[in-house]
Amino acid sequence: MINNYQNSTNEFLAPKRTRWQEFWQSFRQNRLAIVGLVIFALFFLVALAGLFLTSGQDPVFDPALVRLQEKLRPPLSRPNLDTLLTNEIPTLGVYVMGTDDLGRDVFARMLQGAWVSLTVGFVAVGISVLVGIFMGGIAGYFGQNHIRLDHILMACFLFAAGIFLSMGATFTGLVFLFIVLASVLILVRSRNMVEIQGMSKLSVILRKDTISVDTLIMRIVDIMLCFPSFFLILTVVALLPARIYNIMIVIGLTSWMGTTRFVRAEFLSLREQDFVTAARALGVGNFRIIFRHMMPNAIAPVLVSATIGIATAILTEAGLSFLGFGVPPPHATWGNILSDGKRFIFDAPWLTFIPGIAILIVVLCFNLFGEGLRDTLNPKLKER
Repeated sequence: MINNYQNSTNEFLAPKRTRWQEFWQSFRQNRLAIVGLVIFALFFLVALAGLFLTSGQDPVFDPALVRLQEKLRPPLSRPNLDTLLTNEIPTLGVYVMGTDDLGRDVFARMLQGAWVSLTVGFVAVGISVLVGIFMGGIAGYFGQNHIRLDHILMACFLFAAGIFLSMGATFTGLVFLFIVLASVLILVRSRNMVEIQGMSKLSVILRKDTISVDTLIMRIVDIMLCFPSFFLILTVVALLPARIYNIMIVIGLTSWMGTTRFVRAEFLSLREQDFVTAARALGVGNFRIIFRHMMPNAIAPVLVSATIGIATAILTEAGLSFLGFGVPPPHATWGNILSDGKRFIFDAPWLTFIPGIAILIVVLCFNLFGEGLRDTLNPKLKER
């Protein structure tokens, strides 16, 4: 009888759903976010296909093949077979998106540019998220701790050593590194001698607290936010060699401030929660508390920020390439395709409209997807 009662009761209970099922149930109600997700999936597949179809010694679509006799051909135009060699005939038998001023197939260049834009976006955002999580986690969890004067001096000497070594002054850089190592040994020895002889006046001065960790990190964030990000990136890129990896690193290292603020705010609220207090009472280490208990609860706003940050990174790379400071040739990017087309905006408008519309659609899809994630992951916004 008891079993029959339990079976009849279970029939009226709602079926149990996993956290992923609940997330998808809420996310799919946002139609614009679904559209953004679909476009993002298509963009990813196109970029992946572009990597395999435009690379190698004999690519299917050669974005660097020059056909001067076929320059500025409009989209969907057929090639003049009488003036082309066999290897110069387009793979599809037609110029799907036309040709540029050198007769290069715009469709092949757009395929290659899709992979470059996707790579720059994801790698740059990955760097910024890692830096932001590290800095925000330290500021939020260890923010009440203070930095001593000896730590600041060693950091200054280490920074000076790195600058001199990067400038080629090896001897001066090694001298500063030796000073840092000697300081560490002296501090370790003085710490052991404290219990026997007491602290000297110099040790008292060097061990004096100066500024809290939270204040230092947040002032660094404020200083970084004072600089116009694009002009800061433009200055750094102009000083560094023009390589795709430098573009990724520079964009990533100049866009971590928002993630830092998100993570710090979440950690400040989670640090005083009961489950963190219980973990401390059980003797759980700080790093296990941070990465096992606090980080999963603070990652939701970071995902939203990262999704929107990919769109910003793609726009930044396109802007740099448009100005001539982006990814160098022979790589084709949507930005340098747009830059090449601005000289022929009246004679060949497709060279401007095709990459411009592609950038618009991709950035819009990432923003829509990010807004949908924000509404789904934030319970306070679900009823709006």
